[in-house]
Amino acid sequence: MGKIKKKGTSGASKNYITRSQAVRKLQISLPDFRRLCIFKGIYPREPRSKKRVSSSSTPSTTFYYTKDIQYLLHEPLLAKFRDQKALAKKISKALGRNEVSDAARFEKNLTPKLRLDHIIKERYPTFVDALRDLDDALSMLFLFANLPSTENVPPKVIAKCRRLTMEFEHYLIRTHALRKSFLSIKGIYYQATIQGQDILWLVPYRFVQRTGGDVDFRIMATFVEFYTTLLGFINFRLYTSVGLVYPPRFDAKSEEQGAELAAIQLEGQGENGDAEGQDVMDTETNERAQAEADKLRSLPDAEANDAPQSNGGEADNTTTLDAFASIDATADSLPQPSLTADASTAAQLFEPFTVFLSRETPRHPLEFLLKAFGCRRVGWDTALGEPGAYCAEADARITHQIVDRPDLPLPLPDNAGGEAAGRPSSARVPGRTYVQPQWVWDSINAGLGQRADLYAPGATLPPHLSPWVRARRGEYDPTVPLAEQETAAEVEAAEAEEAEGDEAVEEASEGEEVAGVRGDGEARELEDELDDEDGGMDVHLAGSDSDDDDDDDAELEAGAAANDDDDDFGGFSDPEQASDSADDAGTDASRAAHQAELEAEALGLPPRAPSTAAEAKKLARGVSAAKRVKAEREAREEVERRKMMMPRRKRKMYEKMVYSNERREEVSEGLRGKRRRVEKGKGGSEEGGGGVEGVFLYVSRIF
Repeated sequence: MGKIKKKGTSGASKNYITRSQAVRKLQISLPDFRRLCIFKGIYPREPRSKKRVSSSSTPSTTFYYTKDIQYLLHEPLLAKFRDQKALAKKISKALGRNEVSDAARFEKNLTPKLRLDHIIKERYPTFVDALRDLDDALSMLFLFANLPSTENVPPKVIAKCRRLTMEFEHYLIRTHALRKSFLSIKGIYYQATIQGQDILWLVPYRFVQRTGGDVDFRIMATFVEFYTTLLGFINFRLYTSVGLVYPPRFDAKSEEQGAELAAIQLEGQGENGDAEGQDVMDTETNERAQAEADKLRSLPDAEANDAPQSNGGEADNTTTLDAFASIDATADSLPQPSLTADASTAAQLFEPFTVFLSRETPRHPLEFLLKAFGCRRVGWDTALGEPGAYCAEADARITHQIVDRPDLPLPLPDNAGGEAAGRPSSARVPGRTYVQPQWVWDSINAGLGQRADLYAPGATLPPHLSPWVRARRGEYDPTVPLAEQETAAEVEAAEAEEAEGDEAVEEASEGEEVAGVRGDGEARELEDELDDEDGGMDVHLAGSDSDDDDDDDAELEAGAAANDDDDDFGGFSDPEQASDSADDAGTDASRAAHQAELEAEALGLPPRAPSTAAEAKKLARGVSAAKRVKAEREAREEVERRKMMMPRRKRKMYEKMVYSNERREEVSEGLRGKRRRVEKGKGGSEEGGGGVEGVFLYVSRIF
């Protein structure tokens, strides 16, 4: 008989440990345990079966790996936490004895200082590992840099986050490592490429932030404490790699005056007064290395391994990639490889421009983006902060001015000369290009300067699209014309809807025309009655004295008899005569249709199409819809026959895939329909209104 195993000594119950057991084992408080887990990167785990893992009758909710807790037993920070606990007891005893001075002395001299340097080195053995984990760090630090100071967020933490983030921005400006940016509802997204690693972070807008009571700032402050240490290490490595002194010189007075980026002054590494020369040499060397890394990263793996290394470190930007064309037109489109923008391209985008930022524009993000992409001459209003401004608004060197207000008028010319007489602040300067802020973001994402007339003040801006989203096959793509995306069913439905609208317009126009024709007919009948009473023809009866009158009477009687014979005629027996009469009837119908079109043109209304043509179009739409429905039904039947031959597991997977595709197609169809209505509304508004309302409006203007 084998030995009976004790419960909880092997298996899943031994691999997991509850949070309360971990706190008792480490002999620290629950808040200190949370801080330690955040610093060390240890998070709760979810076992497959909580009943098997839990040793109690009530299953616990939070579990950790037992090996992770054993790893924390040797952490040096545990001694610091225990020292803090002992210090808190001394301070509480001193305050209980009313020894306030001793309590203040204990807090000032005996408070242990926590250093996280060893944890940074443990969690990130290489610098690339630290860069990969920089996304969340930057988003958190930029968030705290824009928060107002409260009791939960002290001013020292905000100032430290602000300084570290500005140092990182200065490195991006110096090396031109920024690649893309996007304006969203949450904030501004930025993407930079540093040593082949794409780093994406979010910066909130500088609005008045209101912190809610449901936010646990203690946990967030723990993350900020760790991330500030991490970003300090990364900034030191980045600055030294390009030959700059870290930390850079920070001017607190300029920062108080609103200098922001200009408050930090970069200094090059050098000795014996040759700092600038060494700075330039090291910067050029590291920029070439960065360009070479960008080039190798853009190539496929096989080509990157075989790429020859240049002796002089010069980057070869003449690399051309093959384009892959799909053989089957109905297949998915192949993603085409493309070279990402390098530092040299980013440095030349806004280099020849001198930009002035108006007061209503967001100054800091625009200044950061313009300088990161080559513009070294950025000015703004002195009310936003005088230090660091390159030029004033009246400077003649300004080539572009970014405004976010309605259209600006041109100044009135002087009567004596042709120059402007007293330009107001809301008037344009001749020879200067005025654009809205979105022009900067769209030019950066496109990699070249966009047309300035599309972003003029007061103009309807083009759609601002995310540079990281690529429309897949069958999905709605706002950059492609609507005619190239619509399906056959959507086209037929749109044509049917347009035909119904045209019929409604025709009915409305016919009502107006019938009313007009009735009015004209009543007027003609009234004129005939007046002619009969006053100036009508005098018919002489038989028995008149004049012979001429008798001859005239005879001719009139002969004509009346002929008319009576025509009225009494019942039809033709000859088929040729019948065909001739049919031709005459068709000619009369065409004449009537032509007369109706002329009357419509006289009234200023669109000409009415004959009923036969409308019926023909309607019949053609019905035939095409029937063919399409038949083809779809046959395709569904073929798919059902194929599904019968599939295994059950694959069939379920296929059905889930089809369901998700249908939901995606419904969303895309809704977006295309919305765009169709918007484009149709724009066309109708330009023509004075669409539909029946537009016709009535047009008729009311005529009369």
